[in-house]
Amino acid sequence: MDIPTLVAVAALTAAAILTVWFAIIMAVCETAIGRVSRSTLNNMVVEVQTNDESDFVSRRKLKRIHAVQKFVTHRYATAASCSFMRIVANICEGVFIAVIAQLAGAAVWLQLLSGAIAALAVAVISNFVRPRTSSIDSVHVMMRYSRLVAFVLALTPFTLHSEKNRSSRLEEQNLSDDEEVEKAHLEQGRAAIERLVENNIFDKEISEMLRNVLTLSDTLTREIMVPRTDMFCVGTDTTLGSLLKMCSRSGFSRVPVIGESVDDLAGMAYLKDAVRAVAFNPSAGSRTVDTITRSPMLVPESKPVDDLFHDMQAERQHVAVVVDEYGGIAGMVTIEDALEQIVGEMEDEHDRVQHQDPEQLENGGWKVPARTSLADIEELFEMDIDEDDVDTVYGLLTKALGSVPIVGSTAAIHGLQLTAVDQAGRRKKVSTIVVERESIGRQHSGSSEDDGNE
Repeated sequence: MDIPTLVAVAALTAAAILTVWFAIIMAVCETAIGRVSRSTLNNMVVEVQTNDESDFVSRRKLKRIHAVQKFVTHRYATAASCSFMRIVANICEGVFIAVIAQLAGAAVWLQLLSGAIAALAVAVISNFVRPRTSSIDSVHVMMRYSRLVAFVLALTPFTLHSEKNRSSRLEEQNLSDDEEVEKAHLEQGRAAIERLVENNIFDKEISEMLRNVLTLSDTLTREIMVPRTDMFCVGTDTTLGSLLKMCSRSGFSRVPVIGESVDDLAGMAYLKDAVRAVAFNPSAGSRTVDTITRSPMLVPESKPVDDLFHDMQAERQHVAVVVDEYGGIAGMVTIEDALEQIVGEMEDEHDRVQHQDPEQLENGGWKVPARTSLADIEELFEMDIDEDDVDTVYGLLTKALGSVPIVGSTAAIHGLQLTAVDQAGRRKKVSTIVVERESIGRQHSGSSEDDGNE
């Protein structure tokens, strides 16, 4: 073999080795670009801007980080370019080995076989033996080879064609440097709190409150509101005297005022306003409630709880009406509902504990929990109750009344007299219902009225 041939073989061997290195680098970058996250890059921006390194070094690192951010913006195009160039490198590797075999005087079939084996070997090495890096390590990999990846992207502009429609949307999502820093600070603070909680630095109760605070932004108003079916409302023709009685029985101090339906919201009636109107002028009790209604605070059901809490604080409102996407009334929420997401269930001195077991009365009736099933009522009174749309005695009373029951509400259905006699919880929801035979219930009601007249 003469000297020119040896030189050619040496050059081809060096090119083959360089091609193997290039294929592996492309495979590593192809894997790394899929593991790089925007939050990691944002954190690195903050670290670079706050460290004690020289301006030259900081600017150099920031330049590479911004280059990686551009790669992430076009993540799929970058991965496609790296994959394409890795395949090209595999083919070139086979060609180089085949040419080397030719210069060595090998037969044609041996040239083709050696080239194919070399290409296959490089493909296996680059595709299956590439390292699996973490998110931070992937960032460092992309920063190290940022210039090479940028050169590869320049050589393969066709990979960006598939992302033209996507690029405009992604550009809108890109944050400015200041916004990136702010977001990174927020994420770092949240991560620090999570680490403190996981390490049991605080008491169990405090740790639970911190976890709840971190999830406020992920909790929507619809998840904590009182649904419209459980809202206690009064009509616009309700007198102030009746409002005082109903507030006293229900335990509520802020009541929605509606027209013909729940969606016909007229405003909010406050117990304090009714007391002020009637206390020094007893004749004002005959006035209708619409004379003291206030404009309600309206919030969408998709509002995060942390934003809801801040808005209610800013507007000095303790209750808000929740509306759905169509403008209808979805429910009602109070500032206590938002606080309970942090501190847990809150009860006051007026809250009572719900009875757990049915209690038989002297007249043959039963005092039962509101959630007692209709099957249990059928067994207690040895009768059949044909109801398909309700399952509990509370639901049966609600259906008979046509509205949400409060303490004192009574109605007859299926030969039974149902009377709400107790409430429990901060929401003042009926907890206990007296169930009697309708004939006995009427006698009881009549005797009570006679006693009252006397």
